[in-house]
Amino acid sequence: MQTQTGKLYGIGVGPGDPELMTLKAVRVLKSVDVVYAAASTKNDYSLAVNVAKAHIPDNTPVIHLAFPMTCDREETGRAWRQHAQALAAELKTGRSAAFLTLGDPMTYSTFGYLMKNIRTIAPDIDIETVPGISSYQASAARLNTPLVEGEESLLITSGVKGGDRFRSMGGKPENVVFLKAYRNVPDISAALQEADMLGTSVAISHCCLPEEEIIADIREFEHRTPGYWTLIMAKHRNGKSAE
Repeated sequence: MQTQTGKLYGIGVGPGDPELMTLKAVRVLKSVDVVYAAASTKNDYSLAVNVAKAHIPDNTPVIHLAFPMTCDREETGRAWRQHAQALAAELKTGRSAAFLTLGDPMTYSTFGYLMKNIRTIAPDIDIETVPGISSYQASAARLNTPLVEGEESLLITSGVKGGDRFRSMGGKPENVVFLKAYRNVPDISAALQEADMLGTSVAISHCCLPEEEIIADIREFEHRTPGYWTLIMAKHRNGKSAE
C-alpha cells in the first residue's frame, strides 16, 4: 500500500512579535510532524523559530536548513535544490511539515525559492502558504503612518543595490519602502535626496523586537552602520509625486 504524501506549509511568523502570529499559523504549527527553518551555514540560529517556539510542541522536531550567506547564485541554487530534495523525501514518508519564515512567505522569502525547487522535483506534493504580517506593514503600524492613501502608489523594493530600482521609476511612486536597506544606505539616501524625499524618510531597525530602534533622520547612517534588520520608508511631501 502506497503511503500518502504529506503536506508542506510555508508559514509566515510575522515581523518578530510573537503576538503578531496569525491564529492559523499557530494552529498549523501544533499539527505538523516536523518544523523546518532557514539558518546560516555559520550557526543554527533562526529568529523565525525563536518567534514561534511557544507554539511548537516539545515533541516536534525542529530542523535548521543551512543556507550560505553569499550572492553566488550557483552556490545558493545548489543549497535550495539540496534542501528541496530533503524536504520532498520527508514528505513522501507521509509526514507533514512546516517551513517557517519571518514576515510573509511570499515577500523576499527563502520559502519562495524552496517551493519552486520542490515543485520541480516533486510536483505532486501539496503545498499551502500561510501568510504573515510583513516588516513594512508592522513598521507603518508602529509609526502610525499610512502606507498608501487614495490613489497613491507604493513601491516595495530591495535596498541591496542601493537606490537604483527607485531611480528607474523616475521618482514617481508617492511612497517607497526599502527592505534590506543595511547594505547600501548611502546610495539609498542619495536617491531619496534626488527625489526630494529624504526629509520625509524614516528608518526602523529590528521592528517589533526588544532592540527596536526608530531613526527619524536617516542621515545618521553617515556616521554609523545600520543594523541587519533595517528598512527605510519615505513619502513625497503632501502625497504628491515629483515631476
